[in-house]
Amino acid sequence: MTSKSILLIMDMMNDLVHPDGMGAKSYGVQCINRGVYKNTAHAIARARSADVMVGYVRVGFSAQYPECPPNSPIFSKAKDNNIFELGTWGTEVFADFAPQAGDPDIIKHRVSPFYGTKLEPLLRAQGIGRLIFAGVSTNGVVSAAVREGHDRDYACVVLEDCCAGATTEEHDYALAGLKRYATISNAADFAL
Repeated sequence: MTSKSILLIMDMMNDLVHPDGMGAKSYGVQCINRGVYKNTAHAIARARSADVMVGYVRVGFSAQYPECPPNSPIFSKAKDNNIFELGTWGTEVFADFAPQAGDPDIIKHRVSPFYGTKLEPLLRAQGIGRLIFAGVSTNGVVSAAVREGHDRDYACVVLEDCCAGATTEEHDYALAGLKRYATISNAADFAL
């Protein structure tokens, strides 16, 4: 019997990947250069046509940022820069990948999509055994998701052409390490 799968679109939010978002000069450039926008839209369309669940993972904090860890080199500047505030344009999913009614929306307050979120209860309730990942950054949420998913006994697949780091080197370095824990595929060829 084949395990049920979910395609997780992670941190593909306006703050990070929109041409007008704060990540436009890093993630935005990498997404353009790597074809991430087109490839991710293609992966979502393929998953939906095969009745594979598509879920969304977004980093975000409540107003006044009470969940934001002040000692985190990654998140501690979010409040100062007015980014990642839930309910704002910046934490909306980039329109090219917009969720449909009923798609799971997992809000996280750390790098990992598992830490303190509803992700694992969702996966267990749906009998999902295979996680297919797309998102930014490859060395952040994608790496954390793969490692934690692996240790929770899920089969993991990374769609490498649907991921980006802030730089090409960050992306390539992350992928080199993830090959031990996940199948590396692409938007056109991943098994459904």
